[in-house]
Amino acid sequence: MRGIVTRGVGGLYGVRLTERPEEEILCRARGILRQKKLSPTVGDDVRVELADDEDRKEPLILVEEAHGRGSRMKRTEKKDRGVDVDYVIDTVEERRSLLIRPPVANLDILFAVIPCASPEPDLLTADKLTVIAENYGIETVIVVNKADLDPEKTAEISRIYGTAGYRVFPLSAARGEGVDALRAYIRERALDAPEGGHVSGAFAGASGAGKSTLMTALFPDLRLETGSVSRKTERGRHTTRHVELWPMDMDGGIFWIADTPGFSMLDFTRFDFFPYDELASSFREFEDCLGKCRYTKCTHLREEGCAVIAKRDAGGIAPSRHESYVRIYEEQRSVPEWKRRQIEGSR
Repeated sequence: MRGIVTRGVGGLYGVRLTERPEEEILCRARGILRQKKLSPTVGDDVRVELADDEDRKEPLILVEEAHGRGSRMKRTEKKDRGVDVDYVIDTVEERRSLLIRPPVANLDILFAVIPCASPEPDLLTADKLTVIAENYGIETVIVVNKADLDPEKTAEISRIYGTAGYRVFPLSAARGEGVDALRAYIRERALDAPEGGHVSGAFAGASGAGKSTLMTALFPDLRLETGSVSRKTERGRHTTRHVELWPMDMDGGIFWIADTPGFSMLDFTRFDFFPYDELASSFREFEDCLGKCRYTKCTHLREEGCAVIAKRDAGGIAPSRHESYVRIYEEQRSVPEWKRRQIEGSR
């Protein structure tokens, strides 16, 4: 049977069948996947089979134990006396993408939620989202939330990302203002899903951006837990503890939505050694400038005769977007080559 992994906790995975998305079955990963060190991830397309006698044997797991003060950790094998299940995940299909934090596979759309106030908008985090999504071929949609708190800031953020070429939805999830337009967009995408395939999306952004509140406004039946923002720290409480994928019936089409934990940093597989010299191509508003600079190896940071900087000065690129480019470029360039090789070898 074909299915989609919708949640995973402690070695157990919820899988909703492609033919019957309303039905979720509980599975473990077949031993061959553990041997390959391949862990199913929420959003994975998988093949599920009935568990046989071999699958029902209690699997061995490696446990690190300390023996004596200051001694080394010893790796030992112990029986996993967990929940008995009737199904196993036999195959994980090839992934289109893999988001590590939050952990979601095969995303088609990343909804980057930016609060215009409470907490203050973190445009660097939002720009990292757009960069990584661009690099992996995932569409990014910008959602400017809490628009009622600061209309001027909402207009400014909308202008920044609209100029960059992104679809922008300014709204107030708490008041329900502007939510219908986003819901109509999601419905349209669900109905355009290819036959036999599916379209999935995740809401991401800094903690306190209002992701769970927005999803509840879009889909009231979800009844997700939401939390307020701490007045002392202005950081959202992490009300979402794990990632879970939900099938949304959109008048005949299914749109798979992932509820994701709040976070202030993010990472795709291999993002730790992102090719910084190719970073400019992940800023879509830079595209028409590439290859037109005075110097062939222009970094677009501050060189004279840089076409990117000229476009920024002419108003075609928002200063905050170029500032984010400089920050990300310098962060990635500062990672030494030995560390990049070490990270790559450990994956």
